[in-house]
Amino acid sequence: MALRIDILTLFCEMFDAFCSMGIVGRAAERGLVEIVRTNIRDFATDSYGTVDDAPFGGGVGMVMMPQPVFDAVEHVRKLADPPGKVILLSPQGRPMDENLLRQLAGEERLILLTGRYEGFDERIRLHLADIEVTLGDFVLSGGEIPAMALVDGVVRLLPGALGKDESVHEESFAAGLLEYPQYTRPRQYRDWAVPEVLLSGDHKKIAEWRAEQARARTHKRRPDLWDKYVKRQEPRQ
Repeated sequence: MALRIDILTLFCEMFDAFCSMGIVGRAAERGLVEIVRTNIRDFATDSYGTVDDAPFGGGVGMVMMPQPVFDAVEHVRKLADPPGKVILLSPQGRPMDENLLRQLAGEERLILLTGRYEGFDERIRLHLADIEVTLGDFVLSGGEIPAMALVDGVVRLLPGALGKDESVHEESFAAGLLEYPQYTRPRQYRDWAVPEVLLSGDHKKIAEWRAEQARARTHKRRPDLWDKYVKRQEPRQ
């Protein structure tokens, strides 16, 4: 059964190329994922297609109104089963990481809410969203780019989405570490040669070298990940 992903946005056209190319496009062609885009503005109640308004209490910018968003979500939920997990793309959300993507890849259906302006009316956050997700501690113009990142990260974890499923387990963060260095032809480029161990044909030594490189790279570049990795290696009491 294909994973269904509904994307609710004000800019459906932003997803046209994204949904038809690369890993996401091939996964859709293979029937592994179905991505449906819905324009929130279609659920506005006036002739102007109004989906935002000034915040109560004053302030700069406009806020996404609850009515069009609730109506859009309630509409798409009726289109297929199950009702799906509603994910709000928001700077206030949980940081997107490999563990979260793996959890979401196990769902049958995801509904992504992408906003614009100064964000969502709080009632959307409190009474509609199941989880809030962010790309990091920075602000973007809208939730479309984070939604694309989430979809790409989830789809590549679906069985059959990649050419070799084992490659999923060797990528960065799969084991809590950064990925080891990769080399390809030529063996010698300018003054830089490929490490001899990779040319040895000794798969055990290559695996050991890669594991050591992954640990060293993570320790140097991402001490936060390294600390978590070390704690996971400690024997449980």
